[in-house]
Amino acid sequence: MQYSISQVAKMTGVSARTLRHYDEIGLLAPAALSSNGYRWYGRNQLRRLQRILLLRELDVPLAQIIAILAGEDDETAALRSHLMLVTAERDRLEQVAATIIGTLDDLERNDRLPDEEFFRGLDEKRSKLAVTLRERFGEAAVSSVEAADMSTAQWTRRDYDQAAADGQELYTRMSHARQSGVLPTSPSAHSLVAEHHTAVQSVWPVDGASYYALAELIENDPGQRDAVAINDPDLPRWVAAAIRSYATDHLQYRLP
Repeated sequence: MQYSISQVAKMTGVSARTLRHYDEIGLLAPAALSSNGYRWYGRNQLRRLQRILLLRELDVPLAQIIAILAGEDDETAALRSHLMLVTAERDRLEQVAATIIGTLDDLERNDRLPDEEFFRGLDEKRSKLAVTLRERFGEAAVSSVEAADMSTAQWTRRDYDQAAADGQELYTRMSHARQSGVLPTSPSAHSLVAEHHTAVQSVWPVDGASYYALAELIENDPGQRDAVAINDPDLPRWVAAAIRSYATDHLQYRLP
């Protein structure tokens, strides 16, 4: 069966003008040309047009398509080759899509959860922290967590977000200090840790011993360590050393 140029255009979405251009450049000749100049296309031409359109979807230039198709005698092999190209492009686009989705998830993470789910998550984190403190430092440390719960009972989600942002800004400055060679026992480090101690005190009324113990959590507890190491994997150890130094020098904590 043969199709007129207008029928092929309607079938494929390729304009008649484009089909005439493909004929003029030797890319797609019609199966027959009637006495009145009408172009007619058969099944072989439709298959060739399909391959042309597949390559165009991959942004292959027309001159290159002409060269590719000129070297293809085996139609099955040609289609398999095109299938590999299309599959590779699909995989590439899937990777791009996954990257975009990941970025959107990261940007929207703070807004996706309803507030009640957000605070439920915080409760779970507190419970895990309480278990860790009980295992490592006894019941007295758990009491500090309970006191912290009371001090933040009226906080809104915005309060938590602001505290998190302030904490990350401080850790960024600590990271810059560490990378600049500032020793954790130096006055410069103690100045930064003083800000950290004040922030901790606002939500967790720690004494010298509890604050000293916090260093061990920052260095070794996965949850606490990851929060500090988000932009600098070497920062937890530096912060832990600075906290221990600050606790002994400024909070009069003495090792038992």
